[in-house]
Amino acid sequence: MASQPGPLTQWPWQRLGNMKYVLLAPWLAHSVHKFVTGKPEEMDMINILIIPSLLMRLLHAQIWITLSRMKTAKSKHSIVDKSLDFEQVDRERNWDDQIILTAILAYVVNKVIPGASHQPWWNTRGAILVSLLHVGPVEFLYYWFHRALHHHYLYSRYHSHHHASVVTEPITSVIHPFAEELVYFLLFAIPPITTALTGSGSIITTYGYLNYIDFMNYMGHCNFEMVPKWLLDSLPPLKYLMYTPSFHSLHHTRFRTNYSLFMPIYDYIYGTVDESSDELHERSLRKKEEVVDVVHLTHLTKLQSMCHSRIGLSSLASKPYEHQWYLWIFWPFTHALVQLAWHIGTTFTVERNKLEKLRMETWMVPRYSFQYATFAEKEKINGLIEEAILEADRRGAKVLSLGLLNQADELNGCGMLYVKRNPKLKVRLVDGTSLAVAVVLNSIPKGTQSVLLLVRNVSKMALSLCLALCQIDIQVEMVQRDKFNLLKQRLPPQLQNHLVLSGKYKSKTWLLGNGVSDQEQRKAREGIHFIPYSQFPPRVVREDCIYHCTPAMLVPKAYQNLHACENWLPRRVMSAWRVAGIVHALEQWNKNECGETVSNIETMWRAALRHGFLPYDGVL
Repeated sequence: MASQPGPLTQWPWQRLGNMKYVLLAPWLAHSVHKFVTGKPEEMDMINILIIPSLLMRLLHAQIWITLSRMKTAKSKHSIVDKSLDFEQVDRERNWDDQIILTAILAYVVNKVIPGASHQPWWNTRGAILVSLLHVGPVEFLYYWFHRALHHHYLYSRYHSHHHASVVTEPITSVIHPFAEELVYFLLFAIPPITTALTGSGSIITTYGYLNYIDFMNYMGHCNFEMVPKWLLDSLPPLKYLMYTPSFHSLHHTRFRTNYSLFMPIYDYIYGTVDESSDELHERSLRKKEEVVDVVHLTHLTKLQSMCHSRIGLSSLASKPYEHQWYLWIFWPFTHALVQLAWHIGTTFTVERNKLEKLRMETWMVPRYSFQYATFAEKEKINGLIEEAILEADRRGAKVLSLGLLNQADELNGCGMLYVKRNPKLKVRLVDGTSLAVAVVLNSIPKGTQSVLLLVRNVSKMALSLCLALCQIDIQVEMVQRDKFNLLKQRLPPQLQNHLVLSGKYKSKTWLLGNGVSDQEQRKAREGIHFIPYSQFPPRVVREDCIYHCTPAMLVPKAYQNLHACENWLPRRVMSAWRVAGIVHALEQWNKNECGETVSNIETMWRAALRHGFLPYDGVL
């Protein structure tokens, strides 16, 4: 919202949410009716292609979002080294409004303007006319309108909303108040309407011009430079006819320069070119990937998880993972991703953050959770993880934390496999068991004297948690005899009496591992606390019980560039396993926490608190 919102600031369908697409239904129904009932020679393809064009524009925007976020995660060629935040993501959530508006107005123009319907596929005269009209009236009028928008009266009421984003993303380009977007539509409609009125319009020219506007808009608002210097050097006039991301970035950081739409020629004519434009362009191209201190290695979870990741749908990534019914539309896309992930042989960077002087990256193994359970994928996954570890070591990383199933006992012995294979590793591997145990201990209600421990496998986490509970004189009850016997054998003799086999489910606090069944949960009495100690949350089947979050902590306010949620966790909440790697690096501990090694639980907990991480005991 602008600092002092003026008339027609809000979009008319703002309260409809995602239901705003219903506004297109009457127009779509009319087009379909004409397509079905009309004669082939009377078919108006420019009308029929409005909705397919809308879908292609949505896909076009999403491709730019994904590309931009993947590039900025690596920091190479980045322009503005500042943070994105959740506030900006929320402000830019309605980026598709202008696409809906264009579709609605396109139907109106198609119906009202003479020559706007039944156009041929191509008209050379019309293509030339569109090009000339864009260079002339469109660019010229936009330049002066843009300068007017920077007058304090219009800026405070309208354009300040767009400039609230200093670090731009592709979709920042279309984040404007409704009134401002209407003016842009009128400007961009000059070429296609003129060609329609002169009888020189064509389908390819009309939709080609629309895609040109989208392409240049999205490219210019990327926060990384992609236009090579050799291109501008070999074609000197091009610098007047095509801007670069760094050129427009200066407009967002300095506000009073580089006003042009896509062609800087008018900035050169009227003397508003920023003097540092060329220097910033060259400096951005020379910029290399930053040194990384901490790498967190994660993987895809469910089929929809790619849509919820930072490089997927930004609005979904900024919220905790939750199944969305409408994502069935993306099923062919997600299925293709599964097939692609099966064949990709390397991890990729999805996020880059900073805390104090620590530089962190999150790398993703291109495998889904269900693939970790297949024997055929075991060696491939281990190979991917090992390659990531060696790459982190080569880049000078101090710590690599193993997230989710990348640290599974049955996969790699909680990471010990890689240490044995590569004894000269300098990067330290952290599975985060100590901090995860500390978080669970501090989630147990005060005064608790006994807990029920439900396990599927006697994992390192289950054993460490059981041992820690016994050491603080909390009785650990179990109902699974085989798991009870395994755990008891691994406990010190002086603590074995704290572990009790019981079949009565009496404890008011249940600690849940992976794979706890619905049937087991239904045996709980009303008001029981379900506290997971697993990487994945249990399925909520009891409305009369209290479900706690998986082990996690709130990140410090100084933690930068965090604008996506970690799987099912709320905003600015991070899994204990990921936090452990960061704390390990901040404390400069020169040892691994993998295999059977567990760091001191109390020491790890106090270190996390000392560095600004806070307890989070979220109740679902």
